[in-house]
Amino acid sequence: MIYILTAVLIIILAIFDYQKTLKGIKIGVKKLLKNTPVFLNMIILVAVSLHYISDDLILKYLGRGSGVLGMAISSILGSLTLMPGFVAFPLAGVLISKGVNHTVIAAFTTTLMMVGLVTYPIEKEYFGVRITVIRNLIGFLIAIIVSLIIGIFYKELIF
Repeated sequence: MIYILTAVLIIILAIFDYQKTLKGIKIGVKKLLKNTPVFLNMIILVAVSLHYISDDLILKYLGRGSGVLGMAISSILGSLTLMPGFVAFPLAGVLISKGVNHTVIAAFTTTLMMVGLVTYPIEKEYFGVRITVIRNLIGFLIAIIVSLIIGIFYKELIF
């Protein structure tokens, strides 16, 4: 469906201004080709990591019954990791199929998207230390709240 919508929009834009549309497509293709190696390396790294980290180890710390400890571990991992959503969400699906709690996945993916310890040096240059720290703390707090709500909803949290 998204491909059809994209094609229709490109056709409509080309009718209005063919040169701008062509220029936009060229820019998009160049950016895609430029970023493809980085994304492929990231996907390969995640796949290799999942291959070498045993399912038993994953389930021991992040599986059913891991509760608050699993949520804390995944929150820290998510805060320290830098990964785009199109890699993170399929990874989350794989982890859920291996038996990882939804609560843990929510903590991981939410902190992954909202907390940026890896990007802290760049953020502090643009926004300043105070704003960067506040933004990351608020993002972490929201991630924990979201995870707790999901844990309650799926009846996975054991206090």
